[in-house]
Amino acid sequence: MRAVFLAVMMSLWAVCGVAQDLTALARVLPAETKLDQSRNEITLNLGLSQGVPYRVYTLADPPQLVLELSEVNWAGLPLDEMTIRDAGPPKAGSLVQGWSGFVLPLNDFFALNEAELRRTETGAVLSVLLSRTSEEAFRAASGAPASSVALQRAVPARPADVGAFVIVIDPGHGGVDPGAERGGVKEADLMLVMARELRDALRRSTDFDVHLTRDADDFVSLPARAGLARQLSANAFVSLHADALEEGYAEGATIYTLAETATDAASALLAERHNRSDIIAGVNLDGQDDEIARILLELARVETTPRSENLARAFEASLAEGGARLNNNPLRAADFAVLRSADVPSVLIEVGFLSSEKDRLELQSPEKRGKIIRGLVAGLTAWADQDAAERALLRQ
Repeated sequence: MRAVFLAVMMSLWAVCGVAQDLTALARVLPAETKLDQSRNEITLNLGLSQGVPYRVYTLADPPQLVLELSEVNWAGLPLDEMTIRDAGPPKAGSLVQGWSGFVLPLNDFFALNEAELRRTETGAVLSVLLSRTSEEAFRAASGAPASSVALQRAVPARPADVGAFVIVIDPGHGGVDPGAERGGVKEADLMLVMARELRDALRRSTDFDVHLTRDADDFVSLPARAGLARQLSANAFVSLHADALEEGYAEGATIYTLAETATDAASALLAERHNRSDIIAGVNLDGQDDEIARILLELARVETTPRSENLARAFEASLAEGGARLNNNPLRAADFAVLRSADVPSVLIEVGFLSSEKDRLELQSPEKRGKIIRGLVAGLTAWADQDAAERALLRQ
């Protein structure tokens, strides 16, 4: 059994003779919440003001118990009293809209034996029992169920081989955030021009369904840019930029994928500059990197990351073949906030650097931009065919 999954619906509560509103926000009941541990067993009782649909499973690296619950207010949760000896502290928070999460680090290998939600006079208690087991058995039983929030986000609602192939193009910056400025050229304006040209070229030469995150000089927050791709169940997300380096020198197109640790210092600095866009606009970023969400969404990235890397390699090959100038080290990675969507293959392309006079002049030339646009169209087309074929094999 890879996981225990119990969805507690209103009809089930009716059978038990209890009428509960499962749509309201449940609250943790600290007095009924307790963790008991012995050498061979761990019992977790989570008191709730009402029953909610939930999922329970274990993950192996590192060993941990994961609860996903339909929206819970964690205020008052006694985290200090729920820490297992010689293990890290538990974490609780929001996952995605409508779902909350709780992660309990384990100090050894414990199998998930039972998970039961039972009614009480004050609401409900979710009881979870784990028993010591071997590492081999623990790893075999661990993993998120197919119904997990993280894995649901990893699979588009519309399969890639059904209907239109959806591409979201993201012109960097905009509105109160003009991006880099050199020689009278604003990055935000130039990227909007290129995004429109890429959209039109894709529509002429493919049957892709193409969308822009902005089609005017407007500010769009970083989460909203990635959120549009998720909302549209996009097959790919491409963010266009042309930054300027304050220190050092760089020129030519560079393609970035997401990585927690940047491949080099310049990429780390570039990601830090890009990620400040929301701060410039006064957007509240609190909670955007909730640690619980990060733990679970990393599961989804197991599938998405290699697809993003394949897209980056396809762009590298097609840009070079089309005569566009590439950076000496064109494939890089860094923690760009706009690439953090767990379920959509995403890349960020610095089509050039405004701090390079040569790049700046070429990016202002429709003819030179055309080489980049044609390369991007060819790369997306080649990758779409490759990705569809590989995913068809996986489904088999």
